[in-house]
Amino acid sequence: MKKTFKITTPEGLHARPTALLVSAVTPFEAEVELTYKDKSVNLKSIMGVMSQGILPGSVVTISAQGADADKLMKTVTEVIISKGIGEEC
Repeated sequence: MKKTFKITTPEGLHARPTALLVSAVTPFEAEVELTYKDKSVNLKSIMGVMSQGILPGSVVTISAQGADADKLMKTVTEVIISKGIGEEC
């Protein structure tokens, strides 16, 4: 399962929005990746996500695989939109 988002926070995916996303997905069993510019990192890793240097206006793809992947993607979408991190493309 895959979804694409445009990052809208003024600071991009910096510490605060990244921490919100990581803490939202960590309880799930499914594997989840964030892909930006053909490089994928584990969305459960704050350092991995921040190493991407994702700027405002960037488009990222989040993909999940596993037993609770559907629930995880629903949660990620809610967090990204409700916390003003980004919007669905």
